[in-house]
Amino acid sequence: MEGDAVSVTQDIVLAVWGQAELFLWSMLRPWNAYQLGILLALLFAAFLLERLLGPACREWMRQREGWPKWRMRLLVMLHRRLRLIFFVMLIWPVCWIMREVTWPSRSYLLAIAGELALAWLVIAIVTRLIGNSLLRSLVRYAGWTWVTLSILNLTHEAQALLDSAAIDVGETRFSLWLVVQAVIVIGALIVVARFTARVTSARVRSNEDLSPSMQVLVVKFMQVLLYGAAFFIGLRTVGVDLTGLAVLSGAIGVGLGFGLQKVVSNLVSGIIILLDKSIKPGDVISLGETFGWINSLGARYVSITTRDGREYLIPNEDLITGQVVNWSHSNDFVRLDIYFGTAYGDDPHKVRKIAVEAAMSVGRVLNERPPVCHIVGFGDSSVDYILRFWIRDPTQGLTNIRGNVYLALWDAFQEHGISIPFPQREVRMLGDEPGSEPKIG
Repeated sequence: MEGDAVSVTQDIVLAVWGQAELFLWSMLRPWNAYQLGILLALLFAAFLLERLLGPACREWMRQREGWPKWRMRLLVMLHRRLRLIFFVMLIWPVCWIMREVTWPSRSYLLAIAGELALAWLVIAIVTRLIGNSLLRSLVRYAGWTWVTLSILNLTHEAQALLDSAAIDVGETRFSLWLVVQAVIVIGALIVVARFTARVTSARVRSNEDLSPSMQVLVVKFMQVLLYGAAFFIGLRTVGVDLTGLAVLSGAIGVGLGFGLQKVVSNLVSGIIILLDKSIKPGDVISLGETFGWINSLGARYVSITTRDGREYLIPNEDLITGQVVNWSHSNDFVRLDIYFGTAYGDDPHKVRKIAVEAAMSVGRVLNERPPVCHIVGFGDSSVDYILRFWIRDPTQGLTNIRGNVYLALWDAFQEHGISIPFPQREVRMLGDEPGSEPKIG
């Protein structure tokens, strides 16, 4: 089998070499030499036009400041290919004139060069619509290669050459031609799946009947389903037998299960979080020393943004196994407590009333759930109180609302003459009393 493949490859290479040799000998004919000279002259003319008109085009582009970004990107892309554009604009009129004046065979090389240049230019412009740079480069070079082989009538030889380089795995034959087909088909299907996933995600997120966590779950499920279907349909389309692949994937899965326990645990934990709706995007949570709101739910981690702008990526497993405080799980109401003390000479009934009124004067404190103030103890130098109040917007922060209530208490106490005591200590030195003499022993 290997000897037959080598023999086929040699035959193809010899056939292509024979065609190349005939082409080189044909260059010695007068009309072919004339066409080659005209082709070089047109290339030189396109180079001169780019040098002459390129700076003026660049200056004109700089003056278009108010144009949309997509139009400016298109102009930049066209400016980079001015030489190819000028060459296409020059060669096709020359081909048409020569076909009218001379025989079609005497403009054959020029027509091939014009078709190649036009096809390369069109592919370069069309592939610019692809957002991913790597995918754009792959599609562009693959398109240039296929168009060149098609115009030169070498597709059959190239296909046979790629098909001759193959290996047999069981009953399946893997060749370079099969790999190329698989890459093209799977790539096209993935592009379609990506577009479908984007459209589906936009519609799911616009559906107000679904909760945020359920929206994330539906979007993730659709993405996995579409990309998986694109991959397996692509393999089946090119003729790959998936029976052996299923057995191989099962064996690989068992091996990876031991080495990727944490990854699998995070994935399963993420699915559990999405299903039980314990946390969802927008919730305010506390996990250890981390306090913030849920920015997004991922397959492996949860993104939490804190008040200081830091973004923490918490593994899903930590949210399942650890103690999480969800400030907005069932509702947005949050009760906050602050402690303070006043002097023993101040009336406690008056202090409680002033404290409640001061808390209610702060904008974010809820009046429908009025604050309450209670005595919690008699300290060494003060009567101790607790002031409790409710808010319903924990995403706006907790420290700032506590600070505003403390400031309101300070202003109210200053206005009504309520004093806030602080510990005082008196230190006496032995021997400092009047009339006493220090003892010398």
